[in-house]
Amino acid sequence: MLTTLKTDYTDTCASDLAWALGREPLPALAVLDLELGDAKLQLRLLGASHQILLEEGDGYCSETVACIPGSRTPLPLGVSKQVGHWDYEFAARVETLSEAAFAGRAQELLALVADHPHGLAGTFPGSLHAFTALLAQREERDQVSWRTWHAYPQEGQLVVTRTRVGVRVPAAV
Repeated sequence: MLTTLKTDYTDTCASDLAWALGREPLPALAVLDLELGDAKLQLRLLGASHQILLEEGDGYCSETVACIPGSRTPLPLGVSKQVGHWDYEFAARVETLSEAAFAGRAQELLALVADHPHGLAGTFPGSLHAFTALLAQREERDQVSWRTWHAYPQEGQLVVTRTRVGVRVPAAV
C-alpha cells in the first residue's frame, strides 16, 4: 500500500534516527494490520519514521525507529536480545548514493512495497523521493521479519533496517 503522508517531513537527516524497543504505540499517519500465521503485526508510519507492533500468543514486542525527542539511543548497527519468549535481531545500515542512483533505488523500492500485500509505504510532501517503506513476511512457522527503508534525498542517504523475531528454541540437554 502506498500513501502520501499528510505531515511535514520531520526527519532532517539519517543521523537523527533513534531505535527503541518496548515503546507504547505512537500516533500513526498510516497503519497496515497483518496476520502472518499466528502473529498479528501492525506496520505504522509515523511523522518521524516507523513503528512495528507484534503480538503472538501471549507475547508482545514493539520496535520504533524514528526521530525521538530526548532519546539517547542512536540507531545501532546491530542488536540481538531476548524479548519475552522471542529472540529479536535487528540490523541497520546507511547507504549513500548519487542523485541518479538514489532516484532509481527510490522508485524500485516504492514499486516493490506499494504492490506487496504485506507492504506499507508513505511519501512525504515536498520531495519526490522522501519516503518511509515497510515490508513484512513470515519466514518460518516460528519467525516473522520485516525490512524498512527511510529515504533522505537531500543527503542521498537511505537507511535500511532488517528485523527478525522468532520463538526462542531451548538449548538441547
